[in-house]
Amino acid sequence: MAITIRPLLRQFAFSQTRRNPSLVIHLSPLSHGSPFTILHLRRVASVTSPPSDTPPHDHQSRRHRHRHPHQPFSDQQYRIRRVSPPETLAQKIGKAIRRPGAPSKARVYADVNVIRPKDYWDYESLTVQWGEQDDYEVVRKVGRGKYSEVFEGVHCIDNEKCIVKILKPVKKKKIKREIKILQNLCGGPNIVKLLDIVRDQQSKTPSLIFEYINNTDFKVLYPTLFDYDIRYYMYELLKALDYCHSQGIMHRDVKPHNIMIDHEQRKLRLIDWGLAEFYHPGKEYNVRVASRYFKGPELLVDLQDYDYSLDLWSLGCMFAGMIFRKEPFFYGHDNYDQLVKIAKVLGTDELNSYLSKYRIELDPHLASLVGRHSRKPWSKFVNVDNWHVAVPEAIDFVDKLLRYDHQERPTAKEAMAHPYFYPIRNAESSRSRP
Repeated sequence: MAITIRPLLRQFAFSQTRRNPSLVIHLSPLSHGSPFTILHLRRVASVTSPPSDTPPHDHQSRRHRHRHPHQPFSDQQYRIRRVSPPETLAQKIGKAIRRPGAPSKARVYADVNVIRPKDYWDYESLTVQWGEQDDYEVVRKVGRGKYSEVFEGVHCIDNEKCIVKILKPVKKKKIKREIKILQNLCGGPNIVKLLDIVRDQQSKTPSLIFEYINNTDFKVLYPTLFDYDIRYYMYELLKALDYCHSQGIMHRDVKPHNIMIDHEQRKLRLIDWGLAEFYHPGKEYNVRVASRYFKGPELLVDLQDYDYSLDLWSLGCMFAGMIFRKEPFFYGHDNYDQLVKIAKVLGTDELNSYLSKYRIELDPHLASLVGRHSRKPWSKFVNVDNWHVAVPEAIDFVDKLLRYDHQERPTAKEAMAHPYFYPIRNAESSRSRP
């Protein structure tokens, strides 16, 4: 049964306080007999425990202070004392040092945002045109992320299915960035279409309305894909990436969770542009982007002037997982271990060459953690379960993508020209012939 967006906000509010008890959410009725909505959020100081020499519930603890006549120890030895846990190696690791003199710049589309007028990329000055929230009803929850809750919905006027993405409380400029990028990319190949932007009048909670895709979960779909299917969907994803890069935009969160596939319709959409950013040559970006298993080495060694090539690494990780039937392909337990997992496959000789080229010095603790490893041949990952999709052209393609040096990776357009995609290009050209 469909319900309006508003009743969700109360449940949404309490889910936030469960995750963070220091967050107090004030609710107010929208109207007589209507559900509550979020009015505002505020943090409260966490309650600190009283000093150890003044125990709480003193009337209970006093009786335990009398020592048994045969007890040889003082009651001081029975007091609970908080001991800080020992510092882990990960906590000791500092940021890498980048020496000047080795800047990095995108090989393609570097000046797109230099040439274009400021209002194309200046999302902070965006004035959002809000639609009517009551035009939409939600049917069921289909997912959640760090910054949003996602629901299948319906447009009340034409009864068309849609996706409703209710955004969690974040900085206004982050919301504006996502909206501006989606507007700039509207109509691009395989880019999810933004249909509307709505906001609750009282809580000001924004929701983004997207086209509906009948997606099959990748954990279910990927193991069933044939060789041609993988080639086809990777080619479709590269179309989306080449388009967004040509428009001066890095996605920065390419992963299976953000690739919607309607297998019956053979339709793919690249979604979740919440971490996407405009590329400006020489600009230093936050390295805390992308999901751990898909983070490029540049992020893990604190190289901040990265570019579109980050998306090609993430695509390479995703592709390796598909052809080797190993998901995720690089399975690190934290960001430092992620670099270790990469080094155990690609070796440390090329890692050191990469660091040297860009004049990066790793923290000694991280360098020690990474250790020394030889390169592992891709053939070691081929087995009886994946040999039918881990074909020679696929292995050559993954080898081209998974390079430490981001400037050595192919661009999205170059990747589309790889021999692996010959059957797809051939089929497309055949369809276009009269």
